[in-house]
Amino acid sequence: MSLPESKKILNVNSETYTICNISMLEQKGIADIQRLPFSIRILLENLLRNLDGDVVREQDVVNVLNWGRHSPDEPVMIPFHPARVLMQDFTGVPAVVDLAAMRDAVLESGADPDKINPLVPVDLVIDHSVQVDFHGTANAATLNVDLEYKRNIERYNLLKWAQKSFDNFRVVPPGSGICHQVNLEYLAQVVTSKSDDGAKIAFPDTLVGTDSHTTMVNGLGVLGWGVGGIEAEAVMLGQPYFMTLPDVIGVRLTGKPSDCVTATDIVLHITHILRKEKVVEKFVEFTGSGMKALSLTDRATIANMSPEYGATMGFFPVDQNTINYLAMTGREHLTQRVETYCKECSLFCTGDESIEFTRTVEIDLSQIRPSVAGPYRPQDRIYLTDVKDSFVKEFKSGANPNVKLNINIGVNASIDKIGVDASMDKDKQSVTTKEVSITNGSVVIAAITSCTNTSNPSVMIGAGLAAKKAVELGLEVPAFVKTSLSPGSKVVEDYLKAAGVMPYLEQLGFHIAGFGCMTCIGNSGPLCPGVEDAIKANDLKVASVLSGNRNFEARVHQSTKANYLMSPILVVIYALAGRVDIDFDTEPIGYSRKNDSSNSSSSSNCSSKPIFLKDIWPSDSEIASLVSKHVKNEYFAEQYGTIFKGDKLWQELDVPESKTFLWDKDSLYIRRPPFFEGFKREPSLPGAIENARPLLILGDSITTDHISPAGTIPKDYPAGKYLESHGVKREDFNSYGSRRGNHEVMMRGTFGNIRIKNKLADKQGSFTLKIPENTITSVFDAAMAYAKESTPLIVLGGKEYGTGSSRDWAAKGTNLLGIRAVIAQSFERIHRSNLVGMGVLPLIFANNQSYESLGLTGRETFTIKGIADMEPGCTLKVTAVKDNAYRASGRSSGATSTNIGISTSIEFGVISRLDNHIDLAYYRNGGILPYVLRQIIA
Repeated sequence: MSLPESKKILNVNSETYTICNISMLEQKGIADIQRLPFSIRILLENLLRNLDGDVVREQDVVNVLNWGRHSPDEPVMIPFHPARVLMQDFTGVPAVVDLAAMRDAVLESGADPDKINPLVPVDLVIDHSVQVDFHGTANAATLNVDLEYKRNIERYNLLKWAQKSFDNFRVVPPGSGICHQVNLEYLAQVVTSKSDDGAKIAFPDTLVGTDSHTTMVNGLGVLGWGVGGIEAEAVMLGQPYFMTLPDVIGVRLTGKPSDCVTATDIVLHITHILRKEKVVEKFVEFTGSGMKALSLTDRATIANMSPEYGATMGFFPVDQNTINYLAMTGREHLTQRVETYCKECSLFCTGDESIEFTRTVEIDLSQIRPSVAGPYRPQDRIYLTDVKDSFVKEFKSGANPNVKLNINIGVNASIDKIGVDASMDKDKQSVTTKEVSITNGSVVIAAITSCTNTSNPSVMIGAGLAAKKAVELGLEVPAFVKTSLSPGSKVVEDYLKAAGVMPYLEQLGFHIAGFGCMTCIGNSGPLCPGVEDAIKANDLKVASVLSGNRNFEARVHQSTKANYLMSPILVVIYALAGRVDIDFDTEPIGYSRKNDSSNSSSSSNCSSKPIFLKDIWPSDSEIASLVSKHVKNEYFAEQYGTIFKGDKLWQELDVPESKTFLWDKDSLYIRRPPFFEGFKREPSLPGAIENARPLLILGDSITTDHISPAGTIPKDYPAGKYLESHGVKREDFNSYGSRRGNHEVMMRGTFGNIRIKNKLADKQGSFTLKIPENTITSVFDAAMAYAKESTPLIVLGGKEYGTGSSRDWAAKGTNLLGIRAVIAQSFERIHRSNLVGMGVLPLIFANNQSYESLGLTGRETFTIKGIADMEPGCTLKVTAVKDNAYRASGRSSGATSTNIGISTSIEFGVISRLDNHIDLAYYRNGGILPYVLRQIIA
């Protein structure tokens, strides 16, 4: 097939653009563009525009034109060129560390280190480091930011060095917002442009991001998703993102949400449904008449949680809602370009399309009910009416102690643990003591947090109205509940104040604690004084409630065993109730206590009236009225007009520009990583894995939080011991996430979640069985002992291995522990790619087998042959040899066993998840970065 010319001139107001118009392919009779999902049309434009006969070939374009007509047994690879890269600091710092180390390696090879430089624009938003150390006071946000700088000054110096020393690299300083909300409200252009040989080229805005919730911008019609940091680094350096042309699952929305159903309820419902539909590694694209019932911020909430329902992304095409939102958020200058371009290029949704999807899922919005998700996973939706029974069934099987303690109101737990500004000295605070009781089901954290919901004015103003009604009725939040508000952008504060609801949120303790991810990613800080000790002493099953997107075990806080996702409105209501085991239909949230106005000095005239959920839940019309009046585009224009400037602390960071980074050998935050040590221009090809030992045997739904936790560093775990041995005090440990620039900490924290369950160990946490000594030790110490013996390692897992965050350290740490392969029943998309990117071989059991069906116990040695001659997706043979003493009694019919002397040998097949020749090239080079480095210096 010979492709016709597709370039065209597009005039928008006074600007002239050259565009690559995919509609011309249909006009020339080449293909039926209208049958293609909008997401596939954007990929088509991307390939057509970058067609060069080398990296992008004509056959790649033809393959996309024939989308949906290929055999599912023959996956089609395409080279996608994202327009930009989005990063946050937890993933961005290790990426910058890698780039700095690559510059060193290039210099040491005799080449110019400037060859390591972003060719694709990069925006890094610092949002992951601020913690809720202070809360419930007017200056909590200021104090938290001050402490953030104190803890992270070395990391921020690195990022400011990168901003000065790399081209195409912008940094949004701390205290500005959450990267996905900043992207939605400001960075994203929907249709972007660049100059090429003096001509302006217009094309769809696309991106990859180093955070799994990059998909939030899909709600704006921007194609993008989360990838591992190492993949993002390759894209930054000009490499295409090689991907399998995906199936596209159409989700046809019909109906209209009922009153009191929020965008949070909708996304939790969709997550619950789509997890069952098995949409992993697939695009989801929304369609149908129900889209008109969703605001753009509703759509962004739904798109944000694509990782939770397993999809690569959840895409809403551009329509009039998109244009209106751009205007509302201060981007009027983009509206004409976006509308004209999209209509010209068949990228504007009218609702009359006849699109062919891989398959279609029907969701009736009118059938959705108020819900929460928990207590362990986002897909575990629970109707609000069933929460009490669900909690009781899960946690109240034994004694239910009622623990009394005294709490000093006005004292933050952090004051006793960290050095703070003198203005917050305990003696200068207004302190009162209150006796409270906590028990199983008590809510100890209530956080309005996360870009998922704080980007949505309806649920935020709804929370403010609920607070207003509660305060007016005399309700209070119990003193043991740690309340916080951490919006994803400063615009939220503007419209909450303008709507007059901010004082009521503050009266309930929901003062702004900062503008960052905070509780959503586990930066929840210490609990109220005395609460944590009471929980531990009495083994209480307490809860957190948050408007976030993830609630995996030990993620939100290590003391909360139950964690529930919900709308900001419900966060306020559960905070008032102080417990999750409540039936809102029959039980009051609390009691109104108002004095009789005729004799206000007499306590005997104090009335006590039960207040129910229906008494404080705001109506949809109340919310809509305040949203229309107070969410103004001037707020967006003002806040984002100086977004890159930063506060005084950022401006005072004095960092010199240089070609290579000056490593501080004494730093415990930033260390030169070992990934390029001994680097050679020619790779050493991997061979068979022989006599490997399993380091861990894990169950289903092992998350990247299990593999590489982001939160608290326990003092008695290897990472904590390492920091203490280097003179770091416990209160200065910071978090795993903040230490990702130091591989010594991170490798010690790999598989370091306190709730991980390794079937080789007889206790929960980061422990394993060292064989043949048969001693229980830490995962890290066992790995180092095996390394001294030159014993290769593997991991055995179940279904959905590596679900959750894009966290590249989950793969980097796996590599540094000496793990050569992971054998699981299935992998989540990003983690599989990250393992390949770090030279770790991902394998899945063939014939629907598992380590359980094969009778594997972990006391075997494993040999995997055929690696040197591997082809993508091939089947390899694994031989597991165990001692007779531990011979398993049952095996599946797909395995064979042979007696070898006093041992038993089990042979079974595994399928390589090196899915294509690009994966194979990365693996044979020891990972994606060595591959790219060899390309650059060749």
